[in-house]
Amino acid sequence: MTKLTKIVSGAAVATAMAAPVAAETWDMPMAYSASNFHSANGAEFAACVTTGTGGDIEIVTHPGGSLFPGAQIKRAIQTGQVPIGERLLSGHQNENALFGFDSVPFLATSFDDAEDLWKAAKGPMTELLASQGLTLLYAVPWPPQGLYFKDEVTSVAQMEGIKFRSYNNATSRLAELTGMLPVTIEAAEISQAFATGVADSMVSSGSTGYDRKVWESLNYFYEVDAWLPRNYVMVNSDVWAATSEANQNVIRGCASLAEYSGTWRSKEYTGFTLQGLRDGGMTVGPASDQMVGELKVIGETMTSEWLEASGDEGAAIVDAFKGMQ
Repeated sequence: MTKLTKIVSGAAVATAMAAPVAAETWDMPMAYSASNFHSANGAEFAACVTTGTGGDIEIVTHPGGSLFPGAQIKRAIQTGQVPIGERLLSGHQNENALFGFDSVPFLATSFDDAEDLWKAAKGPMTELLASQGLTLLYAVPWPPQGLYFKDEVTSVAQMEGIKFRSYNNATSRLAELTGMLPVTIEAAEISQAFATGVADSMVSSGSTGYDRKVWESLNYFYEVDAWLPRNYVMVNSDVWAATSEANQNVIRGCASLAEYSGTWRSKEYTGFTLQGLRDGGMTVGPASDQMVGELKVIGETMTSEWLEASGDEGAAIVDAFKGMQ
């Protein structure tokens, strides 16, 4: 943390000594509520950049899908409607299978595993984003994903016909393989969807459930630790190229701090939010051995499908990850 702070401070000094430039406002859309740890972390990143650049670049965050819905954020950055934004990139797996590397069931089920998987995938992901006109700044994992249900479920057979909130290809496919009915619902719409019966289940972290107070509609959370997806903060590459080297250095330093602090928050938030679900009246605990076993069989099917869709690049990521284990 000391080294990173020095980087930011040093870059800020360099910026202050540089020739004056016109101040810019960078609107930063974010899909999750302002109280979510990703959004809070993003707001601190924005403040770091604004301060570090001496006000040359003021980043203004727009949480809760208030500027663009989650599904539109990446495209908005690419087309220059906004210069920067945050998105769950596995939501774009239909564009390229590599975007779903962090949502392969039971490949990486802990924070340590997720970190190794990110090390294996960071290079290919950076190149993929660059090919789409995007520059990666930082990425932060969600807590491990579990299953939410309105009623008690102890086997895959009991999932048949349940309306299931999906947010990417992996969650839609999980619904299909378990016999559930996938319904695409953005994070900002979760509470209303459950309250009105549009959906009765989802796979997500304790964080999402806590933020959206799902205990008002759902009763069970099963800790299956299926995967730890990541949120990414990206900037339009043309905007990035037009940014001074001094300000780029500030932004990189702030991004490094945000990735570190966001990951720490995710770890700390895991236990806190699960207890929050309990306090709200939900039953929280491990899934039955039968359900875990059946889900892992489904996970093997989904892994094979992802490897086939992602080709040599996907296989290289998995091989590199397994080489770290």
